[in-house]
Amino acid sequence: MSTVPPTAPAAPARALVLASASPRRAALLRMLGLIFETAPASIDETPRPGESPEGLARRLAREKALAVSPPAGAALIVAADTIVVIAGEILGKPLDDDESRRFVGRLAGRTHEVITAVALRACPEESIACEHAVSRVTFAPLSPAEIDWYVGTGEGRDKAGAYALQGVGALFITAVDGSYTNVIGLPLDRLYPHLVRWGLLPAAPAR
Repeated sequence: MSTVPPTAPAAPARALVLASASPRRAALLRMLGLIFETAPASIDETPRPGESPEGLARRLAREKALAVSPPAGAALIVAADTIVVIAGEILGKPLDDDESRRFVGRLAGRTHEVITAVALRACPEESIACEHAVSRVTFAPLSPAEIDWYVGTGEGRDKAGAYALQGVGALFITAVDGSYTNVIGLPLDRLYPHLVRWGLLPAAPAR
């Protein structure tokens, strides 16, 4: 009996563009088997007076998506912005190691929120959808020596809140309530329906 070789999956009809230089976000997309190009967006990330953390994250993600020049043909541009909030204070990317120490010291022994907004711009349709996820992360109490050691690793220098859940920072995190990938910088559960809608991933089988 002859067998018919499996048909190779068709290439997506729509290109995928990640509007970010984050290696963590790129790694999450690669984990899904997606082929994409990166086009980091540079925008002013200064919060506006009275802007809520959720509003700030959504606005910045949307502005990043709009700042990217789309490739020729159909494309989906994915942009994201992650914000760490504790007791109403937004902790962005630290300016230096001294600020990293202050940030980690603020987080130590407490629970904070991580908000990631994802904006998806479909081209040439020029439609934009925006989602955001909120996770609660709890840090163990840390001694000054532990804070100095962690800051000295340099891991948190380019990250909101000055730490990385997927790195050495995991040593100090006792609980995550909500999406793990949201804390890394790209909530895959929010992204998935859009990737299915635009033909970049197949729909999961019905349960």
